[in-house]
Order: sequence, then structure tokens, then C-alpha cells
Amino acid sequence: MADHRRAVPRTDAVLADRRLVTAATRLGRPVVKAAVTAALARVRAGELAPDAAADAALATLPQHASSLRPVLNATGVLLHTNLGRAPLSAAAVEALAAAAGTTDVELDLATGRRARRGRGPLAALAAAVPAAEAVHVVNNGAAAVVLAATALAQDREILVSRGELVEIGDGFRLPDLLESTGARLREVGTTNRSHLDDYAAAVSPRTGFVLKVHPSNFVVTGFTSSVSVAELATLGVPVVADIGSGLLAPEPLLPGEPDAASALAAGAALVTASGDKLLGGPQAGLLLGRADIVERLRRHPLARALRVDKLTLAALEATLTGPRTPTAAALHARPGELAERACALAARLDGAGVRARAVDSTAVVGGGGAPGTTLPSSAVELDAALAESLRTGTPPVLGRVERGVLLLDLRSVASQDDDALASAVLGLPAEEAG
Repeated sequence: MADHRRAVPRTDAVLADRRLVTAATRLGRPVVKAAVTAALARVRAGELAPDAAADAALATLPQHASSLRPVLNATGVLLHTNLGRAPLSAAAVEALAAAAGTTDVELDLATGRRARRGRGPLAALAAAVPAAEAVHVVNNGAAAVVLAATALAQDREILVSRGELVEIGDGFRLPDLLESTGARLREVGTTNRSHLDDYAAAVSPRTGFVLKVHPSNFVVTGFTSSVSVAELATLGVPVVADIGSGLLAPEPLLPGEPDAASALAAGAALVTASGDKLLGGPQAGLLLGRADIVERLRRHPLARALRVDKLTLAALEATLTGPRTPTAAALHARPGELAERACALAARLDGAGVRARAVDSTAVVGGGGAPGTTLPSSAVELDAALAESLRTGTPPVLGRVERGVLLLDLRSVASQDDDALASAVLGLPAEEAG
């Protein structure tokens, strides 16, 4: 009997396949070679015919050079932290591509001299919040708070309500974050009730600032009270308001969500916020407020370690100056249009033999924004057994299993992705989809 291993093609011969050569220019030769080596191992094991090695290698190649995979978010959570929060607008994506090469990020082309880094995005942020005398950007919301604590309260006290000492996710807690800067926390009030007198009694020459934190991941109801920024501003010490979710101006759909413009108008000396939540941009920490305080933060040595890169600057500017973001579009989607999309998608799937029906649903903002607020939505209901197959398919689709069924909520899916969503479901093996 002939040894089938003698027919195994050479690695370089398979790599010479024109399709694999093209793939190597896109993904890199090591990635393609690894796929070829794995395919040839299958040939040696008798699992593949020798002339199928190139096809098998191609089939296992990733779509992108990065291991990150685009996912269709059908959870109904608009800002899903595990899915990267805000999807960027087309304008921001285009700006990223333009900034990927060499850019004038710190150069004035007219004079040939060094220029202030991020001047365009900073000007756009300042224009978006005229109440801010000055603005600065760091790499995320937590970094913004850390920079403020380090520059304004190192070896001093930060006054904060016990009811606002939150855990911000993945086990990180605000008290630990603040104390890591060398500041000392002076807790006031109780978990459910704090009063202006509590803060006033704690103010001393050791006070660096009063911190007002929006508890953006939960809601405390019942016998509660808290102190507003306007009231805290009467204490004679700076007030730093961490509004969290990144609203720059009031949003009528989210009346309970604080915004930067209102906090500054109420007397906050500094506002910190995230860029990748309701603003709809890249991950960034926004700092807006009094010119002297912002300049103090900007010139602090820690600011250099928290600096954002040119890609973040490009995406942030395009988010601020460009068209409506996907987050804003999802937030303002009309329930009637969502219902029409759900009916059309369910009919398309059902007509292809997949049991599906359109149902009413409820979406949420997510990502540490507007806790307790729900948004009317519509979804396509499928068999819950399809959840894993869709999650691991191409493209991956993440829905939510609720009351024993799988819901694909369309408020978190852009309308232009309905075809891709349908294709993902119809691409499942017939025995699963049926």
C-alpha cells in the first residue's frame, strides 16, 4: 500500500498559492504559514486530500489581522461594556484611517514648528460645552478622576458622600482609586442620605475638593437624599463632578442623567466624563472646567502618562463635529420603525423555515448610563437553543435569553445591519435553525 504521506505537498508550494500570497500581504506571512502548517498536518493524518491543503488553510484564516471580531449587538443594551461600548460613527472610522499614518498631531505645518497636541479635538470639545473655560482629554474616565485627585488633593482630603463610593466595574472601587493617588477620603453622610450640613462640617484647610459622583450603575430609592452641585458650590471649596456617562448637554429622553453643561452652570469647578458612552466616541476621559484648574491638571507630570494617542484624538474630533453617532441614532430610534423592522425580519426568517416572530421588547442604555431607564423596543424571538450558535458564528451575533427564548433586540442593531443579522441566522445549519 502506498504511503499517503509521500503525496503531502511542500509548505512553500502551498504558500505559493496566489490566494494565500494575497492573504499574506493582508494578514502577515506568519499567520498564513501557521494555517498552512495546520492544514498539512491534517493531510499527513489522512483527514484531507493533498490538493485540498490550500483551500483548508484559506478557510481557517481570520478576516482581520487583529483577534478582535466585529459583533452584531442584538442585546438591547446600547452601550455594552463587553462589546466595547459605543460603536463609532462612519466619520470617526474615516478619521481613524486618515490618522493612521504620519500626521500633523504636534506640528504646525504653516510655521514648521511644534504645536499643541490635540488642538483640533480640544477646540471641538470646548465649542460643544461653551460653559467650560478650558478642556483637557486623557485616556479614560477613571484616569480623569485620578488626575484630578492627584493634582488637586494629594496629601489632602476629598469630601465624598458614603452613598457615592461606588464600584466602577471589574472589582475596581472608587475609594481605592482615589486613595492610590495619595489623597485621603473624608466620607460624609450615610449610604442613603447626605445633607449639605454633613459636607459643611467636614470642610477644613485640609480639603482639596468636594467630589460629586453620579452613581451611574444603580439607583437607590426610598428614604434617600443627596446634595446637588449647586448646593455644594456654596461651600467655598472646588467641586469636582464626575458625571460618568458623557452627556455634554441635557438629553430630554434621559432627564435623570447629569450633563457637563448643567453641572458647570451649577457651579462645578471641574467636570469629568467618559467619551465612549453617551457621547458615542472613542474611549477617553474628558475634563472640563475652570481655566486655572484645567491648566493645573494639564501641566501635572501624571498628565503625560495619561495622554491619548492620535487615533483617539482623530475619532473624538470626528465624533464631536461629525454627523449623528450610532449611539444617538439608537437612543432616538422611533418605536414604530423598530416594530416594522422586527416584523420584516421575522417574516423573512419564518419564510425561510426558521421559527421567528416579532415581539415587543425593552432596551436599556447600559455602559454606566441612565440606570433604571428603559426604552421601548422591538425584537425578533427565536429558539433559545440558537444563542450559542449565533454567538460563535460568522458574524457573531449576541442576543439575550429571556423567559426561555432568544431575543434579538433591534434598538441596538443599526438598520443597515438587518441583512447581516438575517444572513447570520439563515447561515445556521438547517437542523438548528428549523
